[in-house]
Amino acid sequence: MSGYLTTHVLDTARGCPAQGMKIELYKINGADRVFLKSVATNDDGRTDAQILPAVEFETGIYELVFHAGDYLDRTGTPPEEPRFLDVIPIRFGMSEASHYHVPLLVSPFSYSTYRGS
Repeated sequence: MSGYLTTHVLDTARGCPAQGMKIELYKINGADRVFLKSVATNDDGRTDAQILPAVEFETGIYELVFHAGDYLDRTGTPPEEPRFLDVIPIRFGMSEASHYHVPLLVSPFSYSTYRGS
């Protein structure tokens, strides 16, 4: 089995997928944070392709950076200055070649994640 990485973003305040949220992927190499790619969620709150497909998969430490503030601005969520949640980094490890699914549940004042399936 080859490893790969996916995500899914749900707007729990509005009760719908978080469409059009920008997500960046980084690989952490010791003190270095290496940018790998930028993607955006589709109408279902998912990316159109695996964020890290099997051909690019390596075990190690990664970081997904979710641009929640820009998304909240676009959805008409009343603005704050500064926003309570703007950029949400989630750093996690992938220790074996399997499917890693790192979803984000987000609202203007909270978020949660877990290792999904």
